[in-house]
Amino acid sequence: MCGFVGFFTNGYGGDRDAVIKAMADRIAHRGPDQDDYYVDANMALGFRRLSIIDLEGGSQPIRNEDGTKVLVFNGEIYNFQELRKDLLAKGHVFKTSTDSEVLLHGYEEYGSELLQKLRGMYAFVIWDNKAQKLFGARDIFGIKPFYYYQKDGDFLFGSEVKSFLEHPSFCLELNEERLPEYMCYSYIPDEETMFRNVYKLLGGHYFEYQNGTLRIHKYYDIQYRIDESKSLEDWESRITEEFTKSVEAHQISDVEVGCFLSSGVDSSYVVREVSKVAKDVKTFSVGYEEEKYSELPYAQDFSRVIGVQNISNKVSADEFFEANQIIQYYMDEPLPNPSEVPLYFLAQNARKYVKVVLSGEGADELFGGYPMYLAGMHFEKYRKIPKGLRRTVASAAKKFPNFKGKNFLVRGGLEPYQRFMRSNFVFTYGDVNRYLKKDYHQKDPVDYARPYFDKVQDLDEPTQLQYVDIHTWMLFDILQKADRMSMANSLELRVPFLDKKC
Repeated sequence: MCGFVGFFTNGYGGDRDAVIKAMADRIAHRGPDQDDYYVDANMALGFRRLSIIDLEGGSQPIRNEDGTKVLVFNGEIYNFQELRKDLLAKGHVFKTSTDSEVLLHGYEEYGSELLQKLRGMYAFVIWDNKAQKLFGARDIFGIKPFYYYQKDGDFLFGSEVKSFLEHPSFCLELNEERLPEYMCYSYIPDEETMFRNVYKLLGGHYFEYQNGTLRIHKYYDIQYRIDESKSLEDWESRITEEFTKSVEAHQISDVEVGCFLSSGVDSSYVVREVSKVAKDVKTFSVGYEEEKYSELPYAQDFSRVIGVQNISNKVSADEFFEANQIIQYYMDEPLPNPSEVPLYFLAQNARKYVKVVLSGEGADELFGGYPMYLAGMHFEKYRKIPKGLRRTVASAAKKFPNFKGKNFLVRGGLEPYQRFMRSNFVFTYGDVNRYLKKDYHQKDPVDYARPYFDKVQDLDEPTQLQYVDIHTWMLFDILQKADRMSMANSLELRVPFLDKKC
């Protein structure tokens, strides 16, 4: 786990060594254990390391045998040992026992097809000095962040946007035109950010940058193969078996691994699986001093029942509000999700004891944990009524005073993408037009969600909602918050629900 930065700048004549170091220092919280750099005539790479695997030999940037390729990498590859055996059999020579070197040699051997073989969370780049080509990729869920800036022949990239501030060519501008979407969603629901010319590489994508041209490719998308032939008991058995294997893989580490524990089923399930093989596992929980808002008692009771250690801390109201300024600094972009505050304090406390924790992110999106998925089931049944009749009923219901079921009938006349609640999560389309003093000629925020719905339009509505959430809400809110608040405290957070067998 680490943070990395880099830049390719056209004709930049300044002190490249000083600039890349300053960029890396900006994100020193992501890797306080070590820093190192690579600089040549066109490329500069910087690395900040949080030592997790091969504590002595895992320095980056790391080079291949002949020094023509250089890698910086953030994340963990959980099947790196199997890949390493395969690459050794093919004649590759390793200098370390790290997963990062497996990526480098894997790219030499397989090119972009390497991405189909990886199991883990990752963002990485490989600079091919001989071909003057940069290759980079992000894991299929977007667990680890990747940002880039492109303007006037300059190409900057890194784990956090704030690192770009140290580069003389970076022009800091507000991407003002995207304010309406931010106000509706609480994030920008595509690859853009609140900084002009700064973009997110989306999950499941890789890029190639050569001769000033950037090409982005999608290498993975979720495919739903619904099998109605198995019973609930069969699925329960299979899920249990696979999740046990995932938790086991996510514990690969040369340092101690702990667990976050909230009142939710997701983190409780993770802790239960870990406790089967590690009774001395440390679990971490956070609550509020105001007891009526705190879920801490549940976590403490659960830890006692299964016999694991629980270490907890409480956040006062004053601490909650005072922390917002530093939290927004670490977030890079504004994210008004209040759960980021207790998460920040939870990670801060956990870091006093461990470097790595397992957490439950992704379970709601995979297993239908949000109330709107249940609503989607009701709408799915209602959609069996002919569309024309549903629209007629909706039109009539609008004209009547409020009555029980009116909202359902009105929304039932809409398509799934039109009633997608996250597109008006904070402010509605009408609110934005009233509150902003400038006309941004925005399109309806639901239109940003429609392409995702179109890709799965033949599936039932709850599954559509899950697919869209995985590609928007989970990517731009849940995972971003989890990464920033953990790494702000130099803590690696792993998410065993978000796993894929290779």
